Amino acid sequence: MDSTAFEPHDHADCINDALIVAETLCKSRNVRLTTLRRRVLELVWSGHQPVGAYDILETLVSDGRRAAPATVYRSLEFLMEQGLIHRINSLNAFIGCNHPQSSHSGLFFICESCRAATELEDGSIRASIGALAERVDFTVTRSAVEVLGTCPACRTEPIG
Repeated sequence: MDSTAFEPHDHADCINDALIVAETLCKSRNVRLTTLRRRVLELVWSGHQPVGAYDILETLVSDGRRAAPATVYRSLEFLMEQGLIHRINSLNAFIGCNHPQSSHSGLFFICESCRAATELEDGSIRASIGALAERVDFTVTRSAVEVLGTCPACRTEPIG
């Protein structure tokens, strides 16, 4: 899971790695990665574009599953609690976590053209947020930084 969305790679490896890590983490935490939760995780990882809950629901229904919005949201909540996915607030969508084994602040670069997104980890960003929070006596429980721009592929596409 070291590749970013903006680098050429075999995305099937991303999905496979995410599922293996999820199964291992859930087993070590003694929580159940049910068939539905696993499928929702797989759908979140299906591309490097954040995916909305209703898009997930639509795919589950087309898979022949009986699913309701509440079912999808419960699965997404579980996956977020386990650190396996992140919510991209600006898009009201979800993306797989590249390093679910460790506690971290999300730093996301999101292409405004193709919606590809990648998560990076940078300790200096976390330290800056912590220092600023300390300055105003604020306790951070969770943070995410969303940076919007244009990915390399979209920058090089000819206009017209």
